[in-house]
Amino acid sequence: MACFLVPTAEAIAAAIVTKAVEAKEQEPAALKAGGGPEGTGRIPFSQKLRWLTGMLWGGSALLAFEHIWHGEVTLWFPFLTAAGSAEGTGAMLREMSTVGVSMAALVTAVWLCMVAVSNAIEKRAAKAPAAQTAAN
Repeated sequence: MACFLVPTAEAIAAAIVTKAVEAKEQEPAALKAGGGPEGTGRIPFSQKLRWLTGMLWGGSALLAFEHIWHGEVTLWFPFLTAAGSAEGTGAMLREMSTVGVSMAALVTAVWLCMVAVSNAIEKRAAKAPAAQTAAN
C-alpha cells in the first residue's frame, strides 16, 4: 500500500545528512586533520552515506513501481487507494509501521555491514605499507 514511503523518508533524511557531512569534509580544518581522501586510502564518510541513499532510493523506486503496477498507487487524488476509506487508512498505516519500518531497518543494517567491512579493509590497507617499511 504505502510501505515504500518509509524508506523514501529515510532516503530524504540521509540525503540531507550527506550534504551536511560533505560540507563539513570540505572545511580546511577537516582536511588538515586527515579527514580528506587525498592520499589517505580512506573512503570519505559522505561517500558511504551516498551508498545508503542510493540503496534506499533504489528500493523505494522499485516498491513504488510495484505498488503502481498493482493499482495501489494512482496518479489522481487520493494517490494511495487505501487512503480512500478509514479502514484502508488504518491498514495502510499498520503496513507502513511494520513492513515499511522493517524494510528501512534491513537496508540500514546491510549498509552498516558494508561500512564495517569497508572500514576493516581500509585499516588493513593502512597497516600493510607500515609493515612493508618495517620489513625493509
